Amino acid sequence: MKHPVDEHVGKRIRQCRWMVGMTQQQLAEAVGIKFQQIQKYETGANRVSASRLWDISRALGAPIDYFFDGLDAEGARHSGEVAAILADKEALDLMRALRAFPQAQRRRLFDLARALGGQSAA
Repeated sequence: MKHPVDEHVGKRIRQCRWMVGMTQQQLAEAVGIKFQQIQKYETGANRVSASRLWDISRALGAPIDYFFDGLDAEGARHSGEVAAILADKEALDLMRALRAFPQAQRRRLFDLARALGGQSAA
């Protein structure tokens, strides 16, 4: 049976990998394992050891605590809008694309999206 924390960490690995635009194969090569192992980590089928998580965090350029964000003290995932967005590959692809924009253009695009969505600027 999969442990909820292992599933959460695996999903965060996948989300971070998507955000930086890395394939499973590229991540596997960066940490010296086979891509099938990355697949197992991402689904929570296999637990990620502390040393392997350290290697993955370095390869992805993410702090270790990134992989645990969204867990409460009991290891349960928080629900809500942010979790839903992070679970959506298209939303992650959009966030990755936005990171490539210069700050001023990102702000204008954000203002346009808010206007189209009927929200006032904050």
